[in-house]
Amino acid sequence: MQDKFLYEYSVIRILPLVEREEFINVGIIVFSKQAKFIRMEYTINESKLSVFCKQTDIQQLKLNLESFQKIARGDKDGGAIALMDVASRFRWLTAVRSSVIQTSRPHPGICIDLEETVKRLFRELVL
Repeated sequence: MQDKFLYEYSVIRILPLVEREEFINVGIIVFSKQAKFIRMEYTINESKLSVFCKQTDIQQLKLNLESFQKIARGDKDGGAIALMDVASRFRWLTAVRSSVIQTSRPHPGICIDLEETVKRLFRELVL
């Protein structure tokens, strides 16, 4: 019998104009405390984003999302938050914020293969 993993995931969104509350899904964060697992994947569809707001600073968004990724991976150059344990990093990444980059509330799930779950959720919710 294969092990099953309880996991949580959150969708990463870009809100080009925060006050309008319109967003585009650009990424996913998947976390399992049991497996000490966290993965973040993202992509920016620049043409879709330009429909929402032509003045969006794409380079700044990429830098900010790369910072999210460094924190998720626990990179040494990701700052103090990246050095925290996996659960604390996930909680920080998914904290409610009023900024151009936001995340959905975390959602639970159960799976056998966490890497495949990341790929599936990314396909279904972002691409």
